This record gives sequence, structure tokens and C-alpha cells, in this order.
Amino acid sequence: MDEKILYELANMKMPFGRYKGVVLYKLPETYVLWFKQKGFPAGRLGVLLATLYEIKLNGLEYLLKPFEKK
Repeated sequence: MDEKILYELANMKMPFGRYKGVVLYKLPETYVLWFKQKGFPAGRLGVLLATLYEIKLNGLEYLLKPFEKK
């Protein structure tokens, strides 16, 4: 997996919606699942959310901790 994607998931904030301002990997699983069902947004954010869905689905959130800015 690309480290840049992991870094972005650990540090980028949701730009819109109910969870605007929340770091992507801290989004509730139900919210990410909602995007999976409705369709991920176009572009980079969609790629990140689809990757986050797979990470959460497989219980791999611990992979993002080392990339989180302190």
C-alpha cells in the first residue's frame, strides 16, 4: 500500500458534510459504509474513502497510527 495514502488518511480532514473537520481515519465506520452504499465522491477523496472502507472492514486501523501528526 502507498505510504502517501496512509499519511493522507491519518491527517486529512473531511472537507464537507456531517463530519466536516474530522480526520478521515477517525470517521465512524457507519459513515464510511454509507459512502460505500451511496457511492464514493469523485477524485482523490473518493479514493481515500474507498481505501479507508477496506482498512476499517479488515480491522487495520492500527496501520494509520504511525502516520498521524502529533
